[in-house]
Amino acid sequence: QVQLVESGGGLVQPGGSLRLSCAASGSITSLYITGWYRQAPGKQRELVATITYAGSTNYPDSVKGRFTISRDGNKRTAYLQMNSLTPEDTAVYYCKGTRVGNSNYIYWGQGTQVIVSS
Repeated sequence: QVQLVESGGGLVQPGGSLRLSCAASGSITSLYITGWYRQAPGKQRELVATITYAGSTNYPDSVKGRFTISRDGNKRTAYLQMNSLTPEDTAVYYCKGTRVGNSNYIYWGQGTQVIVSS
C-alpha cells in the first residue's frame, strides 16, 4: 500500500514563505514523487511544479521564480519552497507520486492547506 503525506501548510501573510514537505511510503520499490499540484475552492486541480526521475524541474508561469521543488536522493521525500506568496496561492496543495517505467500508476496525498491572507 502506498501512502503520500504532505505537511507544512498553514496561514501566511502576503509576501511570506512556506516550505511544504511530502513523504511517500509503501512497498513499491519503483515509487517516486514527481510533482506538486494545488486546488483552490471552485477550481480544478492545477500543476505547481514537476520533477522528473532524473531531477529536471518545470513550473508554470504563475509560480516560476517564486516556487522551487526539490527532492531527497531516495526520491520519496520532496519539498516545495514557496516564496513571495500572494492570496492567489491560497489552495490545498497535493504531492503526486508515480512508478518508474509506468506513469499510469498515480498516487496522491491527502493535501495540505495553504492560506495566504493578511
